[in-house]
Amino acid sequence: CAFLSPQQIQFTDQKQEFNKRPTKTGRRSLSRSISQSSTDSCSSVCSDSSEDESSPKDKLQKTSKGLSDFCIKNIKQADFGRREIEMAQQEMPALMVLRKRAGGEKPLAGAKVVGCTHITAQTAVLIETLCVLGAQCRWAACNIFSTQNAVAAALAEGGISVFAWRGESEEDFWWCIDQCVGAENWQPDMILDDGGDLTHWIYKKYPSLFKKMKGIVEESVTGVYRLYQLSKAGRLCVPAMNVNDSVTKQKFDNLYCCKESILDGLKRTTDVMFGGKQVVVCGYGEVGKGCCAALKALGAVVYVTEADPICALQACMDGFRVINLSEVVRQVDVVITCTGNKNVVGREHLDRMKNGCILCNMGHSNTEIDMVSLRTADLRWEHVRPQVDHVIWPDGKRIVLLAEGRLLNLSCSTVPSFVLSITAATQALALIELYNAPEGRYKQDVYLLPKKMDEYVASLHLSTFDAHLTELSDDQAKYLGISKHGPFKPNYYR
Repeated sequence: CAFLSPQQIQFTDQKQEFNKRPTKTGRRSLSRSISQSSTDSCSSVCSDSSEDESSPKDKLQKTSKGLSDFCIKNIKQADFGRREIEMAQQEMPALMVLRKRAGGEKPLAGAKVVGCTHITAQTAVLIETLCVLGAQCRWAACNIFSTQNAVAAALAEGGISVFAWRGESEEDFWWCIDQCVGAENWQPDMILDDGGDLTHWIYKKYPSLFKKMKGIVEESVTGVYRLYQLSKAGRLCVPAMNVNDSVTKQKFDNLYCCKESILDGLKRTTDVMFGGKQVVVCGYGEVGKGCCAALKALGAVVYVTEADPICALQACMDGFRVINLSEVVRQVDVVITCTGNKNVVGREHLDRMKNGCILCNMGHSNTEIDMVSLRTADLRWEHVRPQVDHVIWPDGKRIVLLAEGRLLNLSCSTVPSFVLSITAATQALALIELYNAPEGRYKQDVYLLPKKMDEYVASLHLSTFDAHLTELSDDQAKYLGISKHGPFKPNYYR
């Protein structure tokens, strides 16, 4: 990181561095998800519920400065979106520090970053920080339900080519990604991805773009899994940084963000009281741990399913009963998936769920629930409110499906800005490192963040709590065999 002093971050040249919902009338295509759910029940999350449902692709919009290289719901919402972004900035201290420390030096000067993430007030702060650091950006959404329309409008008004709106169809989703990477006379240097869809699209349609690209930064379990598959097959064309497995992502965003936002999403959509309810959480990784802790605090009876014996043992030690889903699926009131896998909840489980069971997903992708099996002729869908559908069986039994099986918290509520500041700062520094790395430092492989960078990102947030670190004496540092300035843990520590 050229604009940070060597005392703050020290890199080596070693590899360890970044070691359809059918409507009741049945008239809408199953592949489309545009419905009342594409409008908004709360202004801070969604767009004005009075706006029309026509596709933004059908109308030409321009910013006050004449820019038309974008596609969003309504450019007139830019002022409101700007206030949302400014409010998020107050809770994202690390990115504000990076902006100040850049000064006259632009560590991303000349960089062209193409991104595919959730487009919210928090990610808008990251995108605009990258621009302050010198980058040019083009952006699409990684989820069809999570875009805050007003924020997208503010980004466009600020001169950023953004292609996203809340309630995209599957076709729109890929069209928006294509608009980002297929633009004429625009060769991206860097990819910032969340879920791997952008990377996948470039491999599929524009593989030549990788010839001049410096690298990929990926922040999700799903996307990282795809990168490791490419690397194992010898098809990874550029260096990639696995942000998801950095300590500052795993232990903060995945855990604390989900701990606070799971309840917000559930209560906004269902109005259900959770005291005494029986809930099964599929997966006890960091996301599952956060969900379980929040639900337990409300007095819910929580069960856990796990494939990993270490995570299963952690769940047992935390006081949760580890079971197979089939053992309790008939009796539970809520089923939450957060494994990163596919078909965790299959049709055999869905058929056995009791009437009124709430079903939702906290993983990145909607593959965790077998949605295909729910879109069959024998089941009827009834839209209840934004992001809430009843799926009704022939005998009248119904389950409550949230966000069509997509990521609950970002589809149905907001997420804490402060914890996303930690992840966003990590992403920004990873981009800076890849962009400025000397030739040959990074090969065509997947790297983890160095512990020094994790510690630096954490330190940027301590002043918010008026926290004071203890400084080791020379003798103490020598005894531990480390530098008194860190890193304080080995690179393999998680």
